[in-house]
Amino acid sequence: MTGVQRRTQLLDVARSLFAEKGFEATSIEEIAARAGVSKPVVYEHFGGKEGVYAVVVDREMQVLMNRMVAAVSADEDPKLLLERAALALLNYVDSNADGFLILARDSPVASTSGTFSSLLNDIATQAEEVIGVYFDRQGHDRKLAALYAQALVGMVAFTGQWWLVTGKPRMEEVAAHLVNIAWHGLENLESRPRLEVLERARQGKERERE
Repeated sequence: MTGVQRRTQLLDVARSLFAEKGFEATSIEEIAARAGVSKPVVYEHFGGKEGVYAVVVDREMQVLMNRMVAAVSADEDPKLLLERAALALLNYVDSNADGFLILARDSPVASTSGTFSSLLNDIATQAEEVIGVYFDRQGHDRKLAALYAQALVGMVAFTGQWWLVTGKPRMEEVAAHLVNIAWHGLENLESRPRLEVLERARQGKERERE
């Protein structure tokens, strides 16, 4: 193999092992053995397990980010963009299960730091622009676009993790239900939403004072 071919082989082998066992449980010895090389070859290309993992994660993040940006960059109706974004993420999960498992397992969505969390923040930034334009047209406060972008991206990402495990229903059906709950909420959006439970508690205190 050429140097480039060997590097690609090692990355593919490491990707499979990281997806199968996780970062901590995977060793350089296993990567080398499965690739049919000695440990020094792996160290020569990547400097260690952390180096291999960093390249694998970076490659997966770039693939997913490219798909998501392409999905929300077109100048279309917001509902269509939402559908495209949901399908893009679920399509990535379906066709790159190992890659998504690596990102989601070692960098949980709920984490305040980490690769997957950072990636979702980048995607949410893209979505924020689209939602901001929609808010302007509907007369809503554009400053809240970031909040709704985070909520929508998080909802789709969590559902993607769940769907990776369950494998059903069909991808198109999952995307349709995601858009259903998101869009019908957006379509009837209140300008100043309130939590009913807090409003009832406030009214109860007022009655007690009377």
